Amino acid sequence: MPISIPSDIAHIIQLAIAPVFLLAGIGAFLNVMANRLSRVVDRWRKVEGYMAELDEPARQIHVPELAAIDKRMILINRAVILSTLSALLICLVVVTLFTGQVVKMDVSNAVAALFVASMGVLIAGLVYFLAEISVATRTLRVAPHLIPSHKARHRKKGPADLS
Repeated sequence: MPISIPSDIAHIIQLAIAPVFLLAGIGAFLNVMANRLSRVVDRWRKVEGYMAELDEPARQIHVPELAAIDKRMILINRAVILSTLSALLICLVVVTLFTGQVVKMDVSNAVAALFVASMGVLIAGLVYFLAEISVATRTLRVAPHLIPSHKARHRKKGPADLS
């Protein structure tokens, strides 16, 4: 004998599907950020480890890299915190949907407010993530002389190249 779900509960489950998919997306995003943070921490440990063996003038050469690594750690940590907060707010949306159904109360304003807050916090987390990527690409560039194709593209054209 099949179990019947009241149509109101089935409707709430349908409404909760979109926030749950959003929660899965935020989870994947958190995974990406955790991996980036792990790589940044590994780089920090490596740089700090070999800096201890250097004399003061040689150590000063690596200070800007450590400063960039520190800034990246701060930015990615903020992105993780804000994205986690967004996921928690989405969880509250789902709980509020079901609670409203059980207690027969209109929760539409609360659900809307929680959802908008979640999106706002997620946007802030994405902005911090973008800032971290910006710092990473600004500070960790490959030296042009190490790229063979770079030399060919930026070589000055001589009289032999004009024909």
